[in-house]
Amino acid sequence: MALSLDERLRSAVAALLHATGESQADLAAALGVSQAQVSRRQSGAAAWSVADCDLVAAHYGIDVLELLAGPTQATESLPAQRRRPVGRSAPRTRRAAAQDGGNR
Repeated sequence: MALSLDERLRSAVAALLHATGESQADLAAALGVSQAQVSRRQSGAAAWSVADCDLVAAHYGIDVLELLAGPTQATESLPAQRRRPVGRSAPRTRRAAAQDGGNR
């Protein structure tokens, strides 16, 4: 079953966050919105607007059509300088840090 456009967009944003090592808060700051607003858009509780898509694509240095094409195309189009360095793990969530006492 094919993903809807909304699902492809949410998946692409999640993949870009992972590929760059950014958090939802980082993306929110770049877009001029709150982290909660990004979270609602990523959960499907609110929709990404066309204007949001333009801003997200510009933030990551990709074409908006690459963003809308889905996670594979979006991450493959990501400029090398925007990618998280190899061997650097994704940032941990506060919950994960709290659960292990910050000892990772």
